[in-house]
Amino acid sequence: MELRGVLVGVVHLLALPGSPGWRGSMGPILDRAVEDARAYASGGAGALIVENYADAPFLKEGLAPETIAAFSCCAAAVREAVDLPVGINALRNDARAALGIALAVEARFIRVNVHAGVVATDQGLIEGRAGETLRARAALGADIEILADVHVKHGRPLFSESIVRAAQDLVERGGADALVVSGAATGSPTDPKELRAVREALPEAFLLAGSGVDPSNLDAILAHADAVIVGTALKRGSKTTAPVDKARVSAFVKTLQAARRRSGRFR
Repeated sequence: MELRGVLVGVVHLLALPGSPGWRGSMGPILDRAVEDARAYASGGAGALIVENYADAPFLKEGLAPETIAAFSCCAAAVREAVDLPVGINALRNDARAALGIALAVEARFIRVNVHAGVVATDQGLIEGRAGETLRARAALGADIEILADVHVKHGRPLFSESIVRAAQDLVERGGADALVVSGAATGSPTDPKELRAVREALPEAFLLAGSGVDPSNLDAILAHADAVIVGTALKRGSKTTAPVDKARVSAFVKTLQAARRRSGRFR
């Protein structure tokens, strides 16, 4: 996977059509998406993931057609603005829509919060659809990788309480291309002990830390993770809904590079 050792910056889209927060104009949404993407790119990020973060409260799946259309416009604008690999996360868990958007804009990967198993969330019970997602990808002939969350944040697994067993199922039975381990909520630190447990069980798996990564915990995270997904820590005032701060991105990337050298895992 081409994301090894990089910062994957999160482009949190403003509220899209079909969501309660929609303000009636695409202009500001597109402007913010492009502004944030360029800030990440100029600060040294190695990839981006675009998600409809402001569409809360989320639907479990089945995004509205107008939301998918607007999401595609934003993702296309990001792809045009920067020369970086781009991924799609269609919240809360519409992997099929994410695949369609990714195919349309030539994105490289999608993130799926619940790829397999059953998770109790604030949207209700969400069932993974790994079989459907992989069949759809094959039918589309799409060279798009799947980043699957293990014990996804803002949720409690009902099928496997063991993070190791869940990770193994995602790879061995769910066909995930990479795994994302996160904290309990947006911005909450990823537990290095959980990363280590997954790494030891699946030494060949591509593993990303998906939340709460900042300069203070990078050494512990990179002892086991291959890449980091960061949004909140790189926003102005560390506020998730704020614009990306280019200076924070640059400082983070420098710290990331130093941590990579110290880890000895990225030669």
